[in-house]
Amino acid sequence: MSSTPFERTQRVAVLGGGPGGYEAALAAAQLGAEVTLIERVGVGGSAVLTDVVPSKSLIATADAAVAISEASDLGVQFYAKGGNGKPLKPEIAINLAAVNKRLLALASQQSEDMRATLLESGVRILSGHGRLEGPNAIVVSTGPGGTDFDRVEADTIIVSVGASPRELDSAKPDGTRILTWTQLYDMKALPEHLIVVGSGVTGAEFASAYMNLGAKVTLVSSRDQVLPGEDPDAAHVLEKVFKRGGMTVLSKSRADKVERTDEGVKVTLSDGRTVEGSHCLMAVGSVPNTAGIGLEDAGIELTESGHVQVNRVARASVPNVYAVGDCTNFMPLASVASMQGRTAVFHALGDIVIPLEKIKVTSNIFTAPEIATVGWGEKDVEDGVADGLVYKLPLAANPRAKMMGIKDGFVKIIARRGSGTVIGGVIVAPKASELIYPLAVAVERRLTVDQVSRVFAAYPSLSSSITDASRAMHLVNIS
Repeated sequence: MSSTPFERTQRVAVLGGGPGGYEAALAAAQLGAEVTLIERVGVGGSAVLTDVVPSKSLIATADAAVAISEASDLGVQFYAKGGNGKPLKPEIAINLAAVNKRLLALASQQSEDMRATLLESGVRILSGHGRLEGPNAIVVSTGPGGTDFDRVEADTIIVSVGASPRELDSAKPDGTRILTWTQLYDMKALPEHLIVVGSGVTGAEFASAYMNLGAKVTLVSSRDQVLPGEDPDAAHVLEKVFKRGGMTVLSKSRADKVERTDEGVKVTLSDGRTVEGSHCLMAVGSVPNTAGIGLEDAGIELTESGHVQVNRVARASVPNVYAVGDCTNFMPLASVASMQGRTAVFHALGDIVIPLEKIKVTSNIFTAPEIATVGWGEKDVEDGVADGLVYKLPLAANPRAKMMGIKDGFVKIIARRGSGTVIGGVIVAPKASELIYPLAVAVERRLTVDQVSRVFAAYPSLSSSITDASRAMHLVNIS
């Protein structure tokens, strides 16, 4: 008996090898599909090569510099003997060229490791620029408008083309003084005075890192506070830390123009004020890489901003086409892209699918201290979107925090009124990205604050603040 079309090996083509495309390709190969991945810059995409991996490696270096500079608070002092035998206190020096060389090498190695994993899984990899030719084929060329050299036919297409830094005509990056975040790693020395335009996640992370590396930093924010849209208490803590560290934060200040000067850059604000520095980082958002790759010709609907419209299983408006990651109208997080990639493949190939819920996504901002969130926020409660109670416990009360010299941060839990079910949380602390996991599990599994409070936390530990806050909410509920 001949096999039906459904029984034959499914062909999956993945356009873009970022976190979402990578996970989609692996999942499809695991389910027995014939998989081809097309990538123009290298496996891992910009997330690995120019964004997440390099930036978080830079932040790790900044954290090390802070640990050294604050060691004296814990009684650790660094001295070297001078020529007369008397101790000299050495200064901390940052070799930015060496730092950037290391982080780019890490990114390259991560990309190679991912490529090797794909090949071992049986994924065919094509290096080139891909564009859709209808909903069932991708044409691969040497570049935009270049020579076509392959055509990949597929039953399922997954678009994972990512996004690029937004560039403004009034502040065109030149790669030397006016920079996007992808161009920072070409600097050979620490900027004398870095002006960061944009106080969202990217701007805040780089402002924090370069301040802690020893650069003078000015942060230009068009809003009342840094990190607009994030938990206000968390943003307040971070802004306090920034100002204590010597950073100048210009709130309610919109940058109209950035231009080169003889010795650096000049930023002109909308009220006529000017700020001069040695370098300027433009962190004003990103744009999806969806133009010129045949999406609209294939019938795929885009938003006004150019993002691919997808549903909770990452399917686009054409049934056999899916899109994942920063090119979609979903959340621009590497972890979300990876989950979207797996979900898309499971849905396309008939495996068990759990549609994504934004409210269960954990996110982290890698400033110092870090800010991690999950679920509903306090503003959602205030606006009546969620019916909950909020409790905040300062980290300074935690014994381990006192031992480590941690002064800033808190644990905040949001629980549903009446049942006490955990529906959200915020943690501001060193390594908050690691501490948020118990609250993420609580939100996912719908645990109550009483159930969380009964879990043993090691003593002393920062995580014990989660159980302490949960116990306190039991008292709130019965009052």
